[in-house]
Amino acid sequence: MTTVRKGQAPAKLNRDEFHLVFTRDFYDPAYQAVARELAAVEEVAWQAYVDSHKAPVTVKAGPGFADPDYDLSVEWKEAHDRLLAAEAHQKDPATRSRVLVINGAARNDGSCPGEISKTWRLARLCEDVLAAEGIETDLLDLSRIISDYDRHIHPCKACVSTAMPLCHWPCSCYPNHSLNQENDWMNEIYERWVAAHGIIILTPVYWYQSPAILKLMIDRLVCADGGNPDPTSTHGKKAEEAKALEEHWHYPKHLAGRIYGVVVHGDVAGIESTRRSLCDWLDWMGLVDAGPAAQLDRYVGYYESYADSHDALDKDTAFQDEVRNVARAVSGAVAAVRAGKLVQPDRKLVNPRPK
Repeated sequence: MTTVRKGQAPAKLNRDEFHLVFTRDFYDPAYQAVARELAAVEEVAWQAYVDSHKAPVTVKAGPGFADPDYDLSVEWKEAHDRLLAAEAHQKDPATRSRVLVINGAARNDGSCPGEISKTWRLARLCEDVLAAEGIETDLLDLSRIISDYDRHIHPCKACVSTAMPLCHWPCSCYPNHSLNQENDWMNEIYERWVAAHGIIILTPVYWYQSPAILKLMIDRLVCADGGNPDPTSTHGKKAEEAKALEEHWHYPKHLAGRIYGVVVHGDVAGIESTRRSLCDWLDWMGLVDAGPAAQLDRYVGYYESYADSHDALDKDTAFQDEVRNVARAVSGAVAAVRAGKLVQPDRKLVNPRPK
């Protein structure tokens, strides 16, 4: 078997270092009134850190898992069960068609920027079109990461690069209670992707690329493309067991067949490369594009003032109508797929390079 390489991770913090890190969360002098209580909480947190209490509350995996007696994280098991229910609901022909509309901009008026984003406005245009066509919409506003209390999309830990079966569906890396890596938004986001028949991603360009909040979600969706739905098969994060499984891995595409549209806008550069990378990613996962009209990139206020960018969008009614057409294209493609009139032409082909 391929050797598991070791030697990169630093040593754990000592007690004094841990104290310095722990107390940063309580910098406000108001916490001095409960200093004694915080010291007691710190001691518990220290012991959890030393003893690596990643998943302190577990339940037996039970029937349907490779090792029914394995102790699964209760939080992971609950997320797993919700995804199964969402998938069953999504596949039920009697359910209303549902489109997940994703605002990928990191700006909103509830935090430092002090103003809504243009992307948010464009997402609302899509919502209006879809609602008028009888589509149930779900608006996922990723900018809430910057304005909500303690809301996170923690970064991908790249388990898949060790071995695909080590990347669990849904992700089992979080929460990690021993490292204070909690309040991760992704279990909810996975469920919203699974429940949708179509996806529309709207995003600005930040430095030639997708905003960090959008890229965080993208990276954490790696488990949707080939991820292992049974952590007991690797007994948690056992790299050796995952490597042994990968030789015959079947790379399940958990979101395949859903329709997608993409809207990218910018003010100077980077719109084509960002749109291309998003579409390539969605294609790779087995989603189906809703046609050329659903893959849109445009400049708004090209080389003009940031302060006037909303006014520039107001004036660009053609772009607004193009965004509405993205929603119309996705709506039509969703209806066609659900009616059996639109089928992926390559769905039965065998991939000679599974990855």
